[in-house]
Amino acid sequence: MLTVCWVAGYVLKRTPRVPDWSIVYVVTAVAILMTCLLLGPTAESLIQGVLCGAVSVYGHQLVRQTSKAVNGEGGGDGQQ
Repeated sequence: MLTVCWVAGYVLKRTPRVPDWSIVYVVTAVAILMTCLLLGPTAESLIQGVLCGAVSVYGHQLVRQTSKAVNGEGGGDGQQ
């Protein structure tokens, strides 16, 4: 499930007409839909979907920011 969310985010990021701010919402919606299909429409499914979407975005940022730091990009001062 997490891999599907990560791939969905990657595809959305590469789609020119999709604004960056909307990707996290779409990934979360995909995660919620998938967990509801797998576990049934319950409150637990909703929570699991939100957590899965959040972890996929967090994981992507973790890899991306670590890669930037290793490559000497970003400066670490909070300015872009």
